[in-house]
Amino acid sequence: MKKIQIISDKNKKSQEIKKKVVRELIKAKTFGNQKTIVIGGDGFMLKTLKNNKESKKSFYGINSGNYGFLMNKFSSKNFVKNLSKANSISISPLEMTVKNNNGKNRKYLAINEVSILRQSRQAASLSIKCGSKVIIKELVSDGVLVSTPAGSTAYNLSVHGPILSLNSKKLSIAPISPFRPRRWRGKIVKDTNKILIKNLNSIKRPISAVADTYEVRNAKTITVRTNKKIKFNLLYDRNRSLQKKIKLEQIRKEIN
Repeated sequence: MKKIQIISDKNKKSQEIKKKVVRELIKAKTFGNQKTIVIGGDGFMLKTLKNNKESKKSFYGINSGNYGFLMNKFSSKNFVKNLSKANSISISPLEMTVKNNNGKNRKYLAINEVSILRQSRQAASLSIKCGSKVIIKELVSDGVLVSTPAGSTAYNLSVHGPILSLNSKKLSIAPISPFRPRRWRGKIVKDTNKILIKNLNSIKRPISAVADTYEVRNAKTITVRTNKKIKFNLLYDRNRSLQKKIKLEQIRKEIN
């Protein structure tokens, strides 16, 4: 029991689940491996992972929110068994570095996606470069997303970006409501590439850059790369692995 940490948000349902978790862990008495149990929704899990980026522990999420794509369903009856036999998956986050109009640099991690969004009534005017190759000289749109495989079923899917397999070693670059060129559907690139996004008209067409939930306003240049030095170890019930959830979303997308 002493090796297990429980982190919970403050809503009523989470607190009720936490009491049940503690009760079941006391009954079980011991667990060999270091684990952190996170009770909440996807947003709370993302926040918890970033706050513990130096941790070597494995994180087992229990959903008390709505969809809970990154989380497991809780069952008092099967909880201890599910936790002890959970499968582990390791993911690396994106690192977003933003230079704003004042010349200041800000850096944040994103597990799902980096979102570049127009900040005013004017559409954004962006150029996108991947490594040494220019992907698009000028994209006029509401913005653009750079998504990880883990985040490809989130906001990325809503803007009609591709769903990526966890082992694909790829990133998705997807436009948000493209105006020019209208038919540009984005690009899938290797996760070893550095992506550079520039605001071509930062005075008239301001943009913001968002790493999951962290926002930087008046962005001028945004650099996005995968930080392979950071590894988040997530635990999933055997019948509800993250790989299976992503495959299910791929099937749903093909049917629809």
